[in-house]
Amino acid sequence: MKKEKKLHKYRKKIDIIDNAIFNLIKKRTKIVKNMLYLKKNKKDIVDKKRMNLIFKNIKRKSIKNNIDPKITIKIWKSIIWSYIEYQKRNFKKK
Repeated sequence: MKKEKKLHKYRKKIDIIDNAIFNLIKKRTKIVKNMLYLKKNKKDIVDKKRMNLIFKNIKRKSIKNNIDPKITIKIWKSIIWSYIEYQKRNFKKK
């Protein structure tokens, strides 16, 4: 029973973190929407140079903070490509 209580306690902590992540995604989505209106061409949506810089920084921070970089890079790739797809779906020619 003691392990179940601990597990429940940790799951509650994860739920709090997940709610914080959700709110950050909500804020990020608003910013991405605003950025989309500034892009003149659909090709402006993907910036490989910026993406590589982000992944390099995430890897460095992960190593420094003793987090497996494979996890963090995979998460960031998923976030970035999800927003790229979102922008492509919602891009309107000007």
